[in-house]
Amino acid sequence: MKNYYKFISIIILGLLIYSCNPGEEAPEDDSNATIWKGATKTFTKANGADPNLPNNQDRITSNIWITRGNGGSIYNIFSETTESANSPAGTMWSIGTVDDINSLTFQNFRSAVNKPREVVGKNLVLHLLEDNIYISVKFTSWSSGNGSGSGGGGGFSYERSTP
Repeated sequence: MKNYYKFISIIILGLLIYSCNPGEEAPEDDSNATIWKGATKTFTKANGADPNLPNNQDRITSNIWITRGNGGSIYNIFSETTESANSPAGTMWSIGTVDDINSLTFQNFRSAVNKPREVVGKNLVLHLLEDNIYISVKFTSWSSGNGSGSGGGGGFSYERSTP
């Protein structure tokens, strides 16, 4: 009976360690995943624009609505009221292309890109976790600033693939 409890303890410990892993390895064979390779859509949020308004949110799916406050980083306004260290909630990101999806390591946005203001022009892959969808993303602008001054901050734009 002692061996049984040791075995269960080891399994639980392994699951806890796995669940705390900040990165997500792309599965070698994820036949249930969907990769969007459709036409490119451009999304833009202007400096100082209200992130609570639908036209300032990229509503990618029913549960992933990407926006940015007037400073800081992007977040999923569907499930978050502001950015956090793991924003956007429900997503993981990697630098690379969907053609290399099996060799990419996915992380939260800030960990994947390091400094968001330096992400412009880089190819990214966005993984929508709940829907198991992979999307190509390329940021075309990222304004710096904290929202003070003329027009405020928080502007950004990107191009992304569609279904």
